[in-house]
Amino acid sequence: MSHSELEKRRKEATPRGVGVMCDFYAAKAENATLWDEQGREYIDFTAGIAVLNTGHRHPKIVEAIRKQLDLFTHTAYQIVPYASFVTLAECINEIAPVTGNAKTTFFSTGAEAVENAVKIARAATGRPGIITFSGAFHGRTLLTMALTGKVVPYKVGFGPFPASVFHGQYPNAQHGISTEMALESIERIFRSDISPQQVAAILYEPIQGEGGFNIAPEDFVKGLRDICDRHGIVLIADEVQSGFARTGKMFASDYYPDSRPDLVTMAKSLGGGIPISGVTGRAELMDAPEPGGLGGTYAGNPLAVASALAVLKIIEEEKLCERASRLGAELVETLEKAKAKCPALVDVRARGSMVAAEFNDPATGKPSAELTKQYLRKALDAGLLMLSCGVHGNVIRFLYPLTIPDAQFKDALAILSRVLAD
Repeated sequence: MSHSELEKRRKEATPRGVGVMCDFYAAKAENATLWDEQGREYIDFTAGIAVLNTGHRHPKIVEAIRKQLDLFTHTAYQIVPYASFVTLAECINEIAPVTGNAKTTFFSTGAEAVENAVKIARAATGRPGIITFSGAFHGRTLLTMALTGKVVPYKVGFGPFPASVFHGQYPNAQHGISTEMALESIERIFRSDISPQQVAAILYEPIQGEGGFNIAPEDFVKGLRDICDRHGIVLIADEVQSGFARTGKMFASDYYPDSRPDLVTMAKSLGGGIPISGVTGRAELMDAPEPGGLGGTYAGNPLAVASALAVLKIIEEEKLCERASRLGAELVETLEKAKAKCPALVDVRARGSMVAAEFNDPATGKPSAELTKQYLRKALDAGLLMLSCGVHGNVIRFLYPLTIPDAQFKDALAILSRVLAD
């Protein structure tokens, strides 16, 4: 079937609200390579929006799923439990960046994980309020849209949203928001919107994803921890995009060992391409909801659990944390060199292989989504698939599989250098 016929069928069969970036259809993928229906090859620097840290179809993941297929595909863990769910929870408890004894439960999507973390915090504190941040992205359900700090396209036409959700400022040196200003914005919420004694949780991303890969300064995270400790508030770290070796550590929260969160949400690369998410937290908090208060029909599906257990082994055996740091450093070096020939490139941010490049219009100095789209289009035409992000849509985020072969990675950097030099 021709591409034009597929496009016609897509537009007739699916709603326009499901935005589609690429004008081709996937036919096959392997590690960091994707082929379209015409046989054209692309280097994948999107990894399904940070889902494939271990690459497309890692052989160990494929094998684990096949083995589970021969046993059973679904029982609903709350009806008939299975040992692999418990094993995965034990593994996550060992590595999660929370203090003291931890417990973990699983869901299907990142939004589910965030919603359930809020439920746990509210059950543990008996309070309604949630504070999150401008530029945050936490999901597309009604509650997670309220938590998200970006209106277009996520909130347009979908309100009203749940109450008792408030947004502070997130530090952003490029846009003139200091740690002091960000922490003061929380105090301002306490003064003008809700008392701290009514706040259940502060929810933050150690590195904002959709917001532009903005990295939380250490003093900001310490400030959040201090505020939470002072007022009995639960600190939730949303690691849906930043977890599982992407940043050079298993979790981005590992960069703040003295300011650990109380709850951590995770998804995306946990499943290696199969939908699974989770919440890990201090045991006494995780036990706050009544039996039956947490769960879901597909929560912790056995195929996804098998895949996740394989992911954890791959990260350890292939030393993907160390590899993320090395590849990220090579990419940053390439971007810094490109600055000399690309006046639009105004900032490079990186933690391991969670790397971003921000672009402004050289004539006006203002954020330019249009220029960013042009760079993405040129890269795609050259066979390199990348994504944008940021409140202004002017940031390119780099999310290649951490298993990408060295030679292919260098080819991708060469394409990127040429595109930015044009």
